Amino acid sequence: MSPTTVRPGRRRRLPLLLILIAALAIASVAGWLLADDGESKHPLPTAKADRGDVQVLVSATGVLEPNTYVDVGAQVSGQLDVIHVRVGERVKEGQLLAEIDPTIYTARVDATRAQLRNQQAQLEDRKASLKLAHIQYRRQGNLMAEDATTEEALQSAEAGLASARAQVAMLEAQIEQTSSTLRAEEANLDYARIYAPMDGTVVSISARQGQALNAVQQAPVLMRIADLQTMRVRAQVSEADIGRLMPGMAVYFTTLGNPDDRIEGTLDYVEPTPEVTNNVVLYNALFRVPNSEGRLLPQMTAKVFFVVKEALDVVRVPATAIHNGEVQLATAAGSEPRKVEVGISNRVHTEVRQGLAAGDEVLLKTPGQAGADGDRPRFRGVLR
Repeated sequence: MSPTTVRPGRRRRLPLLLILIAALAIASVAGWLLADDGESKHPLPTAKADRGDVQVLVSATGVLEPNTYVDVGAQVSGQLDVIHVRVGERVKEGQLLAEIDPTIYTARVDATRAQLRNQQAQLEDRKASLKLAHIQYRRQGNLMAEDATTEEALQSAEAGLASARAQVAMLEAQIEQTSSTLRAEEANLDYARIYAPMDGTVVSISARQGQALNAVQQAPVLMRIADLQTMRVRAQVSEADIGRLMPGMAVYFTTLGNPDDRIEGTLDYVEPTPEVTNNVVLYNALFRVPNSEGRLLPQMTAKVFFVVKEALDVVRVPATAIHNGEVQLATAAGSEPRKVEVGISNRVHTEVRQGLAAGDEVLLKTPGQAGADGDRPRFRGVLR
């Protein structure tokens, strides 16, 4: 048999193979068409209108600090003898906080008091001399009236009286000066005992027992006492948003430890001087909140939200459901457009004042659904 000779059985298989290939191609095309048709009829996402709050917010990061605090310092130099309080302890106004070694100040007070007693004794002696000088002058005056003494003796008595008066006045001035010095020394002795200037909580102690304090140039700070019953939030707001804030507007914040606990307040004021960090301009907005339970502590981080606008307990829909004052209402047959009157809107929800009721289902605009006009969504597909 020749190499080019085809066997009869092989001729019969060739048409069957061609038919099988054609059938597979037709099936592939049909599957692709069906898949494309199924994709075009894929249902769009929907959402139901509900009742809730719509808020336009300005967010910022803040830090908690005491609304009122005082840094307690030492007004005199010396060794810090003892500290009577600890960090976290509540204190009352006038309570003894710490003591500085009073040895030097006690000695100064004793020395000044002794000097004052000495001057007071000298004053008594000068007063006695003044009395005697006055008697002598009066006697010489009487004698002069009877022409029983000389003019020189009368003048000498008069000069002695004036000198005695001057010495009394001089000692009185010295006593006044020494008394003033004594009051200063007694005050320094009192400053060696440091008392609480206000009711509050000791939030920090920067000095240590036995430390030498030098109060010549500036008062060294020993500790800080703060009133933690009212806290202040210092929020840093970007320059892009600061123009939307006004004193008196509502504000709330959460802390890292209690993200679900919303604490509300009212904006007090905005500091006009910004803080510039890495070319970022930030303004401090401050407000106060009560802290009767003591849950808020200094230096806690706060996530702050300033309420620019709000609508409470209103009908709302997702913001992506509305375009040009119109929604696509989802129905059993597909969808139908409906005009609505909208109110406040943020990136999440939009208030619907008229045209929808709570429970109505609307279609949502998704990425890639822009129509020929560039923005108008093309609502395609059917609902199932």
